Amino acid sequence: MSPEHGARRSHVIMVEPALTQLAKLTASETHRLDRAIVDISVNPELGTEVPGTLLHDHADAFDEVRVIYYVTALRTIIISGSDLALVV
Repeated sequence: MSPEHGARRSHVIMVEPALTQLAKLTASETHRLDRAIVDISVNPELGTEVPGTLLHDHADAFDEVRVIYYVTALRTIIISGSDLALVV
């Protein structure tokens, strides 16, 4: 990889109920969630695997955001839920 290019990001898709949750967020909350999603798109294995499922659970203590997602075989990230103002 040449120095002018960053890490390859995964494609991110949000599904219900994440879309419903997203519609209720303020601009500030959306910005905090966006930063967490960028982190996940660069490193899909960032979250902790949820035992017995295909889900990952990523909690960002700094932005107080929690994202529940899974990664497909083609490294597409499907976000199924999120939680803001989470105390970790």
